[in-house]
Amino acid sequence: MQAIDTTLVAVSETSATNWIIPLAILGGALLLGYVFERLVLGHLRHIAERTPWKGDEILIKALQGMTTLLAFLAGGYAASYFVVCPPHVQVLIHKTLIVLIIFTGTVILGRIAVGFVSISTTREDGKMPSASILSYVTRAIVYVIGILIILQSLGISITPLLTALGVGGLAVALALQDTLSNLFAGIHIIASRKIRTGDFIRLEGGQEGFVEDISWRSTSVRALSNFIYIIPNNKLSTMIVTDFDQPASEMSTIVDLGVSYDSDLEMVERVTIDVAREALRSVTGAVPDFEPFIRYNKFGESSISFSVILRIKGYVDQYLVKHEFIKRLHERYRKEGIVIPFPIRTIYMKPGEKP
Repeated sequence: MQAIDTTLVAVSETSATNWIIPLAILGGALLLGYVFERLVLGHLRHIAERTPWKGDEILIKALQGMTTLLAFLAGGYAASYFVVCPPHVQVLIHKTLIVLIIFTGTVILGRIAVGFVSISTTREDGKMPSASILSYVTRAIVYVIGILIILQSLGISITPLLTALGVGGLAVALALQDTLSNLFAGIHIIASRKIRTGDFIRLEGGQEGFVEDISWRSTSVRALSNFIYIIPNNKLSTMIVTDFDQPASEMSTIVDLGVSYDSDLEMVERVTIDVAREALRSVTGAVPDFEPFIRYNKFGESSISFSVILRIKGYVDQYLVKHEFIKRLHERYRKEGIVIPFPIRTIYMKPGEKP
């Protein structure tokens, strides 16, 4: 009886000893991943925020929340070699952990790829585009490659699968011609950078607004009234589009005016430019260092017509700038005695003719 008890104690001690090393490896890997994410990544994040390059921030953001998991899986894979279990169970554990490690790495690479694609399409004014088609396509490519690597690591031949995908892809392409047409048109729009998210555009039908998103099927344009136009990508790629943010957002705006024939045109020009300068320096959305000017252009029926050329930072800024300029100019014209005449018509009648 004493011999049996001694044997049971020895077996129990051996089983406990078999688990000490795996648990130590797993705990150490988990602690290392946690410390790396909290301390190292935290310190690197502060450094990255002070650098002009956005790539380092993308790399750090991609690793957030994943380094601890990756360290845990790697530690589990190493610890599994020290676990005493049937060979087929150990093989199953190894393959499961390898799949999880590859999938985690694929998620990290997907985040990095999407981030760098976003950087490559950043606008000159620093605004990040929100073209979801880029994110979908980039992430899909990375995930497909990751899945193929997982299948290869499991000993599954991917050559027949690629062949089947090629043949099946041809059949799918024929069945989804319209969808694929929109997809590739959207990719072409983004790649050419002729139209970017955030740009203010006008379509050939007269619709206008800000480009909200370029998705795999359509482009969303938000009108100033806050409703959305949905335009299929293949239609957008073939129509005439005016982009008010290309090649730059800054642009000129014109205010058409007219003064009485009795006006001193030199005085009108001097007063108008003085008011325009004041408006450009004080109104939000105007270009303050631009020198405004006027051009007389027509002898109208009741006034001498001219145009005032102002400069604004973006298309929608013209509304506030014109609003303030016209208010101030009207007040100044009153003080200076400059008349903006009503439309009038003078009728000359010959003697003896009845009206």
